Amino acid sequence: MHPGDYTPVCTTELGAAANLEPEFAKRGVKLCGFSVNNAPSHVGWIKDIKVATGQTVEFPLICDPYRDYAVGLGILDFTNRDSVGLPMTVRSVYIIKPDRTIAAMITYPASLGRNFDEILRAVDGLQRGKAGVACPADWRPGNRCIVNFPLSDAQAEEKFGKGGFDIVDLPSERGKKDLKKHYLRYTKDPYADAPDEDEGGARGSGLFFCC
Repeated sequence: MHPGDYTPVCTTELGAAANLEPEFAKRGVKLCGFSVNNAPSHVGWIKDIKVATGQTVEFPLICDPYRDYAVGLGILDFTNRDSVGLPMTVRSVYIIKPDRTIAAMITYPASLGRNFDEILRAVDGLQRGKAGVACPADWRPGNRCIVNFPLSDAQAEEKFGKGGFDIVDLPSERGKKDLKKHYLRYTKDPYADAPDEDEGGARGSGLFFCC
């Protein structure tokens, strides 16, 4: 979601998204933009983006000149208004699954550009969920993951193999001999050894990212 065409921060963002489009494609993710302007405005803006950032925007840009979708989604920021006094849309990022449900939403104020490295990291983490793991704070691809909380230790051993995960020795769990599930358990990144060319298929292609 973008506050509007021909705005400085949005121009840099779409350039950044276009630059990283091959990285999203490797993960089976399609890009789409959204701005509260019409098609002719988008066409002219794309030319400016090319000159300003050196990148060509080839993914779709949705038009919302009457702010109908923006109102419906509840993404208007009434503390930031455009030159004619209309509230601007916030910089919301939606990562949408193939079943059209929202997997994640990240929202920035109109004054702050998005961190596309973080959006890629979010996609990587979400796709690892299919392998039965979660991702800890500041996780990066290749780092250890967390065994999904619902799995008992026995189920985790069945899934990851004997010795396939490490249990963190926590004070709250010491002395509990019949404990069937330790809540913090680390295992290796399930996709750490996947070849780059197979990333989209291995990680579950079809996630749809809308900027």
